[in-house]
This record gives sequence, structure tokens and C-alpha cells, in this order.
Amino acid sequence: MSVAVARALPVTVRGQRTRQAILDAAEAVFGEQGYHQAGIAEITRRAEVALGTFYVYFPDKKAAFDALIRELNHSLRAEIQAKIGDLDDRIEMERAGFDAFFRFVRQHRNLYRLIRQAESVDEALYRWHYETLARGYVRGLRSARAKGQIRADLDPETVAYCLMAMAEALGMRWVLWEGKLPPPTSRKTLDQLLRATLLPR
Repeated sequence: MSVAVARALPVTVRGQRTRQAILDAAEAVFGEQGYHQAGIAEITRRAEVALGTFYVYFPDKKAAFDALIRELNHSLRAEIQAKIGDLDDRIEMERAGFDAFFRFVRQHRNLYRLIRQAESVDEALYRWHYETLARGYVRGLRSARAKGQIRADLDPETVAYCLMAMAEALGMRWVLWEGKLPPPTSRKTLDQLLRATLLPR
């Protein structure tokens, strides 16, 4: 766990909007300039709030960075869950989950830079990000294995990290570098890999 913590979450709608505006601005500034070069003054300028307002919500730049990574992580997991929540077939869930990730990256193009920065800014936060994503993934894979939807000899944790790596690499190749979702040929190959790897023989 990171030692930097944000202030208590605001209870008013206005306070929540102000805090979110600061985080949205921080996402852009940290992504463009990097953590060490980014300044609180630039974050508040883009958020269109007074400099002192920043300290109402965050004690320092590190706390804002920590809160940003945690919020992006939460938002990503929520979007994936929203896409797979009504599905029961594991392959369909994987396809929907990958697609949700690609669309999230398209909306948050600085995600890759921010997570890489977290590795040097706060290694515990960096590990938390991946471990938290993997934890839910592993639960889903264990459930699918118990239902006979994926091979019984597969280790869910290993599979989770491998699939997360696949999603990141494909998101980098198409969404980050090309600014678009993976093309049909890429999606077809991904589907074939998922079926060949996961489905019981």
C-alpha cells in the first residue's frame, strides 16, 4: 500500500465534481509531462480551480497521483464488469473483457504512461494495480474452471497474468500506437488463441 493518502472523499456533489476535475487534469498533466515534471499549478490551471483548492482534496502531488491510479484501476474494473456481468460463457466473457479494455484505453490514452510512472514513483502502488486486476480475474477463471468451461489443468493465476499481458500488448499496438480498436483480423486471431488455450480438449 502507498503511504500517501488523499483527504476524506467530499460529501457534496460540488465537492465530488471539483475533486474529479482535479483528477482529470492530473491524468492529462502526469501523462504528458511525467510525474516529476508535472506541477500542481499546471494541474489546477487545467482543472480551472484555485491553487489552494488542490490542497482541500490532496495533501501533495504524490497523494493526487496515488488517487488517480486507484481511480483509473477502479474505473477499468467497473467497465469490464459492466460488459461481462450478464455473460456466462467464459470465451464470450474474455472477448467482452478485452473489448472493454481496448475502449477504456482509447478513452484514457495516458493509462500506459501513468502505470509505467507508478513503477518508479511508488512500486507498491504499481504492484497493487496489477494484483488488484489479477485478483478478480483469477476468481472468474476459477469459477469457469469449476463449471468445466476452461481446461482443468490450467492454473488460473498464471492464465490471468498471461491474458492481462496479451490485452496490454494488443492495446499498445492498436489503440495507443494507431489510435483505433484492433482490426477484425487481430480480433479473430485473439479469439482463436483464447479457444485453443482455454477450452477443454
